[in-house]
Amino acid sequence: MILTDTHTHLYSEAFDEDRDVMIHRALDKNINRFFIPAIDSTYVPAMYRLEEKYPDQIFLMMGLHPTNVQENYKDELEFIENEFKKRSFYAVGEIGIDLYWDKSTLAIQQEAFRYQIKLAKKYKLPIAIHCRAAFDEVFEILEEEKGNDLFGVFHCFTGDLEQAKRAISYNLKLGIGGVVTFKNGKIDQFLNQIPLEHIVLETDAPYLAPTPFRGKRNESAYLINIAEKLADIYAKPIEEIAKITTENSKYIFGV
Repeated sequence: MILTDTHTHLYSEAFDEDRDVMIHRALDKNINRFFIPAIDSTYVPAMYRLEEKYPDQIFLMMGLHPTNVQENYKDELEFIENEFKKRSFYAVGEIGIDLYWDKSTLAIQQEAFRYQIKLAKKYKLPIAIHCRAAFDEVFEILEEEKGNDLFGVFHCFTGDLEQAKRAISYNLKLGIGGVVTFKNGKIDQFLNQIPLEHIVLETDAPYLAPTPFRGKRNESAYLINIAEKLADIYAKPIEEIAKITTENSKYIFGV
């Protein structure tokens, strides 16, 4: 059985004290594919160090997180474009719109989102979308950009059934994480109406730890709890959940 964590910030400062031990806890549970989204240029050296240490398990993305779209966003986008000229990545991410923390940056978030979608199309890569309190705004841009060259993962999907179907219509897999285990998470109530072919697993570590670790630091080893919840929702063995969702990740990321 091979499980794939399609979205985990293993370079986060939250893991500075026990990163290797934490990664090996995941490896011991057959979680041995980690897709690593970027936040901004300040984290990139740590991402490269991680890749160098675990070359067979770590798959890097490159992008500017919407909450880090600030006054210097054009410099950040230039940095990203230069990194793509130097080497290859597996996705552009995480990108999108976040209006939970700051609505005042909407215009530049939209600009950065569009720019990075075009970058993904240029390099024929998937995107990893971050959406918080911004479904309408994200869908507006996806509608503009839709086509065979637009595909990827709707990371940390927390919407309703209709929003799930709409995300899928844009060639996006739904990234399902710890929220599916929450009593008030709601997505567990309709997820079995979405075929497994549209689902990938993720932790978003160190954030959004699943039950029974909710409120604590998340880590990739907890992907097993998410997979177990999906096994319950879909009434399938966990081995089948692992197989299908890992195949889906290979389809999206090409590896």
